[in-house]
Amino acid sequence: MFSRRDMLKSAACGFGYLAFAGLCHGAAAAQEAKPGTNPLAARPPQIRARAKRVIFMFMQGGPSHVDTFDYKPKLAEADGQAASGVPGKGNRKLLKSPWEFRQYGESGLWISDLFPNLARHADDLCLLNSLHTDLPNHPQASIAMHTGNSQFVRPSMGAWILYGLGTENTDLPGFITINPPGRVGGAQNYGSAFLPAPYQGTRIGGEGEQLARARIAHIANDRQGIEAQRKQLDLLQAMNRERLAHDKENVQLEGLIESYELAFRMQGAVPKLMDVAGESQATLEMYGIGQRTPTDGFGRQCLLARRFAEAGVRFIEISTGGWDHHGGLRQRLAQSCTAIDQPIAALLTDLKNRGLLDDTLVVWGGEFGRTPHAQNPDGRDHNNQGFSMWMAGGGVKGGLRYGATDDYGIAAVENTLHVHDLHATVLHLLGLDHEKLTYRYSGRDFRLTDVFGNVARGIIS
Repeated sequence: MFSRRDMLKSAACGFGYLAFAGLCHGAAAAQEAKPGTNPLAARPPQIRARAKRVIFMFMQGGPSHVDTFDYKPKLAEADGQAASGVPGKGNRKLLKSPWEFRQYGESGLWISDLFPNLARHADDLCLLNSLHTDLPNHPQASIAMHTGNSQFVRPSMGAWILYGLGTENTDLPGFITINPPGRVGGAQNYGSAFLPAPYQGTRIGGEGEQLARARIAHIANDRQGIEAQRKQLDLLQAMNRERLAHDKENVQLEGLIESYELAFRMQGAVPKLMDVAGESQATLEMYGIGQRTPTDGFGRQCLLARRFAEAGVRFIEISTGGWDHHGGLRQRLAQSCTAIDQPIAALLTDLKNRGLLDDTLVVWGGEFGRTPHAQNPDGRDHNNQGFSMWMAGGGVKGGLRYGATDDYGIAAVENTLHVHDLHATVLHLLGLDHEKLTYRYSGRDFRLTDVFGNVARGIIS
């Protein structure tokens, strides 16, 4: 038999860590949550929603737009000429893409030979060729892409979305991040900052970790069975509710109670969803999952993203690094694209076949792009003035190229999209008004898009 002290100690260590691994982080602002309600309960959208969930594929390091999704024939003509349009880089030479671009689908979108599998989904893709961000440094640009601000600790995009809409599955976190980048922004990329902590992301694995062995920390209790854990939790929750009755109102404690219960339910639900053994061999092969295949790691991420989306998780992020190609562009960029091309094509096919693509917004991109001039000499430098991302499903127009950089791919010049505009558009597609999705903290109303941002209405179907 356990003593009362032992039960409390065990429960506090196990459930306390699993319940979002640090509930007190950001909880100082929880006083505005509604008492007596589950902070993760599903809520209706503010405006008409086209999408119910997001799968964000983050390519950390900055993929080269002029070699992937931004076709620049004039760059090929100017190969070897001075890059006079790039401030401070006049001594460098323009470098044409080593890969051919071809038109695909009925829409005729130009896509690089680096993506032969994804190109077959051209009519589902909405290419955004006019992104720009404030700084050309990895940490700041990565944090800005995730939170809208690189100068202060702010809630991540996934946390804002979970705060606005809640989640549809009470046994799973509403925000899951798989193999998140650790060296550029770390937990800020999926944190809740001053939003109540239940809105922060639940991490699975880490940067460079083999996903086949990745687990959520402390998801299993190797000392006690489920019945003993339930008794421990019941005792702890009884004491929490006794304190809550005394305080009359304590939203931090209410959030703690709900998080402990979710952590308990997650022990059964999450391992089942992460076990892909029940998938058919054809499905595993479609995603490129198999030993010693370059697509195995990202293929597993994409398959898990589909499984989590199907189970009702609101925001899923999957990540891969290695896109910082200052040198060895021909070999290294080709390797990076090969690792993701088949898995992403499989994900889009799978979502479409299951009727999920229409209300799942898929977003692909990095923190910035690369320069059209050469570096080292077979590489490209950072470029925050213009880069590409793409979306699919979730209410966006397929087969569309939106916005443009200049003739050489240096800077965005047409229908330009700041990161705030991207965030405003994602929120809009989910039925959230970026100007009204606010949280009062430290005397002012904060929002994901800070003080500006416009919805790219031209891409909405």
